[in-house]
Amino acid sequence: MTSPEVILYMIILVYGLVFGSFLNVCIYRIPEGKSIAKERSHCMQCGYQLKWYDLVPVFSYLCLGGKCRKCKTPIAVQYPLVEAANGILYLMVFMVNGFQISSFLYCFLASALIVLSVIDFRTMEIPLGINIFIFVLGMIRVITDHQNWLTYLIGACVVSGFMAVVILAVNGFGGGDLKLMAAAGLLLGWQKILLAFLLGCIIGSVCHVIRMKVTKTEHVLAFGPYLAIGIFVAALWGDCLIGWYLSAAMGR
Repeated sequence: MTSPEVILYMIILVYGLVFGSFLNVCIYRIPEGKSIAKERSHCMQCGYQLKWYDLVPVFSYLCLGGKCRKCKTPIAVQYPLVEAANGILYLMVFMVNGFQISSFLYCFLASALIVLSVIDFRTMEIPLGINIFIFVLGMIRVITDHQNWLTYLIGACVVSGFMAVVILAVNGFGGGDLKLMAAAGLLLGWQKILLAFLLGCIIGSVCHVIRMKVTKTEHVLAFGPYLAIGIFVAALWGDCLIGWYLSAAMGR
């Protein structure tokens, strides 16, 4: 890896960390119906208006010892974790997918998936605005890769259509999950969204069984976070996984 590439990857990482700080604002304010743009960042305990040096991703949290500068109330560890996760995912996208238009779309997708995962885990609801945002990313993908428009159109319908039938029959999925798979399918195409759904079901089943055993949690499942993992994995490694499966199947 050359020096210019290292510098470029560092810039991507920093950008991801900074944008991750904004994601925390979205995670806190969207479920409460608050503006994510008009209100300044502040301590939720004492109302202290955060200065710029209180908002440096990850490092401010570490320097403050995980506490508010003024009232010393502990700050949730979610904040640095979300910032770090977003930065790492941005870096991962470009290292795996290269420098192309889809990489920028996948970075925004990763951020949206982080927000909806945390909110869905807490509230059992996926905000409509997040699904609309992913849908817009899908529309951009169709425009920039218009030769394959049918692949994306089928992607928007294949999994979401199945989920709609299940919802009508036994109410097995949430409406937010359906909209998520429709929007993500438009972005990824039908092959990758099928893979994403399969991965999400497998990961969700395994993780939720473990959670119920360990934490004695209820049987209600927030499916969004597991679908989000499947979507991200399919976006970056879908072609490789599908190719490997087809090769193995043909080899038999």
